[in-house]
Amino acid sequence: MKKKMRWIVLVSLVVVASSGIGIWLLTSKWLEDGLEPKADGTNEYAIVLGAKVKKGNIPSLALQYRLDAALIYAKEYPHVKLVLSGGRGPDEDIEEAVVMKDFLLENGIDEDRLLLEDKATSTYENLLFSQEMLPSDINSVTLITSDYHLHRAKILANKLGWDSDVVAAKTPKVVELKVRTRERAALLKAYIFGK
Repeated sequence: MKKKMRWIVLVSLVVVASSGIGIWLLTSKWLEDGLEPKADGTNEYAIVLGAKVKKGNIPSLALQYRLDAALIYAKEYPHVKLVLSGGRGPDEDIEEAVVMKDFLLENGIDEDRLLLEDKATSTYENLLFSQEMLPSDINSVTLITSDYHLHRAKILANKLGWDSDVVAAKTPKVVELKVRTRERAALLKAYIFGK
């Protein structure tokens, strides 16, 4: 009986380990898939997804990298309008979208190119509330966010009826392992529940 029990435990451990490795490999591929197609100015609107704002209304490193990517893209494609999407979290003094707007204005982007969506508190809300601000005939947008975050943003945009291309902002090295691990779970949730 003990021998049989050992085999059951061993087989169970192998199944669990194999499943974990399989999920890790699958989500790794999804994270890579998020980096394509690269935006080329085709879409009239780009949505910049918010991230944490620190005390003193200072963008977190993640938000700063997203803003840097948005600024480069906006200068390269001056016809593109930017939807700055991010509300105010419980530990933030100001809406993320306001901080984003201030940065882009200070760096030479005309105010008439900037639309503020300042209510969203999740990736799904970023896209849903941004969609409500855009003309109803828009069926494709550019997504600007952290590289690890792009695939999930694309899934959610697709659920809202949008095609999308992307601009990848780098991920801060100090949080890369944590956010990429957390994103894998969020990707599975997005595939299963659509949000």
